[in-house]
Amino acid sequence: MAVMEVTRDPRSPPDESGPRSEINISDLIESRRLGGFQFRIIALCAMVMLIDGFNTQIIGYIAPLIAKEWGMSRSALGPIFSLGLAGLMAGYLIFSPFSDKFGHKRILIAAVLGVSLFTFLTATATGVTQIGLYRFLTGLGLGAATPSAVALTSEYSPKRIRATAVLIIYCGFSLGFVIAGAVAAQLAPLYGWHALLWVGGGVPLVLSFVLAAALPESLDYMVARRVPPARIMKILRHLAPGLTVDAGTRFKIDDGKQAAVPFFVVFERQRAIGTVLIWIAFFMNLGVFYALQSWLPTILTNYGYSIGNVATVTGLTTAGGIAAVFAVGPLMDRHNPYIAVATLFLGGCVFVVLLGTALTWSLPLLMLIAFGAGVTVSGGQKSGIALSALFYPLAIRSTGVGWALGVSRLGGIFGPLLFGWLLDLGWLPSSVFLAGAAPMAIAGVAVLAMGRIYYRKSRPAAATARGDNAAIEG
Repeated sequence: MAVMEVTRDPRSPPDESGPRSEINISDLIESRRLGGFQFRIIALCAMVMLIDGFNTQIIGYIAPLIAKEWGMSRSALGPIFSLGLAGLMAGYLIFSPFSDKFGHKRILIAAVLGVSLFTFLTATATGVTQIGLYRFLTGLGLGAATPSAVALTSEYSPKRIRATAVLIIYCGFSLGFVIAGAVAAQLAPLYGWHALLWVGGGVPLVLSFVLAAALPESLDYMVARRVPPARIMKILRHLAPGLTVDAGTRFKIDDGKQAAVPFFVVFERQRAIGTVLIWIAFFMNLGVFYALQSWLPTILTNYGYSIGNVATVTGLTTAGGIAAVFAVGPLMDRHNPYIAVATLFLGGCVFVVLLGTALTWSLPLLMLIAFGAGVTVSGGQKSGIALSALFYPLAIRSTGVGWALGVSRLGGIFGPLLFGWLLDLGWLPSSVFLAGAAPMAIAGVAVLAMGRIYYRKSRPAAATARGDNAAIEG
């Protein structure tokens, strides 16, 4: 628990009038309705996630243009994709502990500026090696930003809507995928692939200034670092306009900062099994998600679907994930979040199998099943992030979420490779999709096991008031 006492002027006489007042910031956030200040935080963090999705997806549109302009095969550009994902994974793993140590706002601004710089530099590249290097460095920035955005959103959100808030900002990632396609369709034919990168670098540059002006720092970080009380009160009055303090007021945050946040804290205090299970679930789910995103367009094209229909069906796998937020978020907040997430993963088994079977069905049915796959697979990905934000306590939330995301990126790398390998062996697409159901089943069972071990349906009221996560007491 982080505690900070408002310091008194040493020239003033001692205050012996009675017990000192205390402001429990965790209780203050829990007791208030969500207001405009918190909506601003959610919107800004969603914009960070949108940039993440846009810059992650845009390489898929510029790679074939670069291959054509430079007269090389598309396969020669394969390292670019891998290096970008490797940068993302490294960013998640390396920088998430720094966020807990130096403050989420600083890390977010630095990360977004880094994305802007290296995206601009990518536009100046003259060879594959340069592009690969810049994409790796861009990935570092993207990977550093996401855990801080998730942690800051969850910190300022009351627990009763915390999962929904995290799911909302993660919709920004999916919207970034969609916007990348729209921008590519409009700008690439007229201005070439460089224009896409100018947009991808310009928007983060503008956003970094907006974040500096409008995004608050983590209250937990400020209390732990004993910043001037006036700065803390300036933020608290956005949450409670009539709040007053006296010279002896103490600030405290339940489950607050530790002195240091090394990565291995995710295995401490009975979290080890849960951490391993959530890593397994993330790895399996993201492997299937990226396999679908990577191979579904090619498979649909081979079945004779037009480019427009290919884009529509593939887009529905993203749209379904956004739609899932509106149903799953409230369920996670009000009921057992482990059951909600596991249901999505296990439902993904069914829809992935159906998707492979429906390739030869009518287009409307295929579109409906693609949407269902998006709800369960893409929606499961977003819900898993929200679950990790609930599972890890405030003091290590950025580290826990960051490492879970980093491990999941390994699945994002291996999933498409495995799908491609099976297709190269001569497997029918329907058989490949059938195999893809197995990882979703493993993810669902892993989350069910987490719920069995950690979820407490009848927890003491004091634990709820403290804002402890749904998983672990203390």
